[in-house]
Amino acid sequence: MALTEREFRRLALSFPGALESSHMHHPDFRVGGKIFATLRYPSRGSAMVKLPKRAQEKIISAAPDVFSPVKGAWGRGGATLVKLAAARKADVRAALEAAWRNIAPRKLQKASS
Repeated sequence: MALTEREFRRLALSFPGALESSHMHHPDFRVGGKIFATLRYPSRGSAMVKLPKRAQEKIISAAPDVFSPVKGAWGRGGATLVKLAAARKADVRAALEAAWRNIAPRKLQKASS
């Protein structure tokens, strides 16, 4: 049931144009130069995905033991925490895809369909 950081990284990098970088000492994943996910935020064993508000609400209500909004304005804007120890691969992949689609240029989205 638990998802490792390595598996999260592999999933995040599986989307077209996804690249790993670093921001504030955390590995992050970008497409078109913009962050769609971060690993080890706020600490090891956790991650963050940047979701549209509606997707965030849906994902949190489906798995509240895995997903929760980041505190404050970032969370109200769609930043969503992921507890990797409680996560299922399919749920995290769906969240990453929603985050990637929220950021990815339309050209890349069309190519991946």
